Amino acid sequence: MSFKEELGKKAAEIDELLKTYLPEETGFQKTVLEAMNYSVTAGGKRLRPMLMLETYRMFGGEGKVIFPFMAAIEMIHTYSLVHDDLPAMDNDEYRRGQKTTHAVYGEAMGILAGDALLNYAFETAAGALSLELSERTAKAIQILGAKAGIYGMIGGQVVDVESEGQDISRDKLDFIYRLKTSALIECSMMIGAVLAGASKEETEKIQKTAEDVGLAFQIQDDILDVTSTLEMLGKPIHSDEKNQKTTYVTLEGLDKAKRDVEAISQRALATLRSLEHKNPFLEELITMLITREK
Repeated sequence: MSFKEELGKKAAEIDELLKTYLPEETGFQKTVLEAMNYSVTAGGKRLRPMLMLETYRMFGGEGKVIFPFMAAIEMIHTYSLVHDDLPAMDNDEYRRGQKTTHAVYGEAMGILAGDALLNYAFETAAGALSLELSERTAKAIQILGAKAGIYGMIGGQVVDVESEGQDISRDKLDFIYRLKTSALIECSMMIGAVLAGASKEETEKIQKTAEDVGLAFQIQDDILDVTSTLEMLGKPIHSDEKNQKTTYVTLEGLDKAKRDVEAISQRALATLRSLEHKNPFLEELITMLITREK
């Protein structure tokens, strides 16, 4: 089986897993449940749950305790996109090749659907405690909270929003990217490692790998915003320019941004390869998502 075929198979399996965790669309609050499910099932590469599962397997993890966390990380990632697309933020009408949640359900329901997904993510993750009540599962829930919150993704979003229309330094841009994008990738891979029983040192190496993966991923996103098309990317291009955002491309130029992606991605793979445990699919997955064209 080729890597592309294996990737498609694994993504389809994650899609099926996610469906088992989504809420039933009934009751007076049915609209928000529909909006939640619309947002999660709207496509996407399922990279974060896949990175989580592959890291878990790399360290010899077996069993179902990883499943609630895989669903939870995708719910948190999806809620962040739902809120990111809102008129008060990026004001985008297309995501993953189709209408954004607020464009379909209205702005208020877009806000509520995002809130609901964040809450439901932790409700789902907490379900892992009934499968395995251990220090590992408790630590995994702590990582999920920290990396999604003010010292992780939300912290990065705050600085990103406050920096619109301003000239910002490379250090500040790195800070935004490391929190806004790397945090959930770190979260995914660290939870996989922790739940499989990786040592503190091994988990730290996984975090460093994931931090670099997220940074390279976001710089590649900046490159695609300039060089890709709506059809290829599945969301509006030149969105950063429209929102007066400083990006790696505006700060360093296209050629330097491309060189940085290469250097940072090689550093990420070198850290991963320094571990005793190996997962060739995980290495290929990281390479693919950094060099992607959409």
